[in-house]
Amino acid sequence: MSKALVYLDNNATTGLAPEVLEAMLPFLKDQYGNPSSMYRFAGTAQEALNKARSQVAALLGAQPEEIVFTSCGTESDATAVYSALRARPEKKHFITTRVEHPAVLSLGQYLEKQGYTVTFLGVDNKGRISLDEFQRALNKETALVSMMYANNETGNIHPVEQVGALCREHGVPFHVDAVQAVGKIALNMAALPIDYLALSGHKLHAPKGIGALYVRRGAPFRPFLRGGHQERGRRAGTEAVPNVVALGAACALAAQHIEDENTTVRALRDELQKRLLAAIPESVVNGDPENRLPNTLNISFKYVEGEAILLMLDQLGICASSGSACTSGSLEPSHVLRAMGVPFTYAHGSIRFSLSRYTTRQEIDFVAESLPKVIDRLRAISPYRNLPDDAAPGDCAACSCSCSNG
Repeated sequence: MSKALVYLDNNATTGLAPEVLEAMLPFLKDQYGNPSSMYRFAGTAQEALNKARSQVAALLGAQPEEIVFTSCGTESDATAVYSALRARPEKKHFITTRVEHPAVLSLGQYLEKQGYTVTFLGVDNKGRISLDEFQRALNKETALVSMMYANNETGNIHPVEQVGALCREHGVPFHVDAVQAVGKIALNMAALPIDYLALSGHKLHAPKGIGALYVRRGAPFRPFLRGGHQERGRRAGTEAVPNVVALGAACALAAQHIEDENTTVRALRDELQKRLLAAIPESVVNGDPENRLPNTLNISFKYVEGEAILLMLDQLGICASSGSACTSGSLEPSHVLRAMGVPFTYAHGSIRFSLSRYTTRQEIDFVAESLPKVIDRLRAISPYRNLPDDAAPGDCAACSCSCSNG
């Protein structure tokens, strides 16, 4: 990473840890055997798969045989959802939330078109799920509940333990998208009432193109990809051995650094939040301040556009995000902030900073010193200065700009 680059977009993707690269290199060069082959040369690859499976399981507090390797978090989510639904075809009710990652949210919207009744649970102005609303939504037709462990935009940690317990009481399978949570907070699948849990390697310093799905022993399962016998018949296709090895190494490193995530990284995040709120008037933190990931800060600045902020930060060598990397091409405020009821004048100016264990105090100092100047410059030319807080996208009645919206 260049010394001039300040990378604070780790919820979008992370840099490859040096130890992870070192672990995978032999399997990109000399140890290229197919783990399904019978000769000794291939046995090295199979042993590497077994080791990586144990490393992933150890981070999750699971058993190795409960881990299925996939290509990414999205595949893991889709595999879990479709598997659970196909195992109970007579039930046509699916429960999820309005603040899910597109990997699950779009699935819910698709299932509606396929004849399912889908309940999209709302959130309050802090992004919190109502357990009462969830309990009312559960019924005898519910085939599956899917809820993220932690929100990718705000960092909110959802009450998955309580939700899972209610699912168990009603005999409903429970899927959790834990892509943002794994490696940042401690998990123990042996104690959690979760049937399926998805993770992605590139969120915890492994490469892109590798993920995993935890499938609780005894949970109903139908393969998403059919073909060969790989992954004990649960996911066909030759395993990407270098990436699998990398995921295992990354999980082993994450287990060593969980305490750092929740002390050092949290302290840097809190320092950045404190300084920005003190230096920039009319700025607010989005999400639950008491129950969120230790690395995530989502903050809104009134009367400015998030895209303009990001462009100016980019000129300074600072990488951040205006929301999910999977939806950042949209000029609309994020669906998460809209679900929370964040006023348009704030939601449009939201920025997400997501730190990692490689983030330094000097980088936080640089952002804290630079961003107030950026906001001052943008507010001086902002077309949103005359908009009321309850304005909506396209509401130009009080706007002084001369854009194509009229």
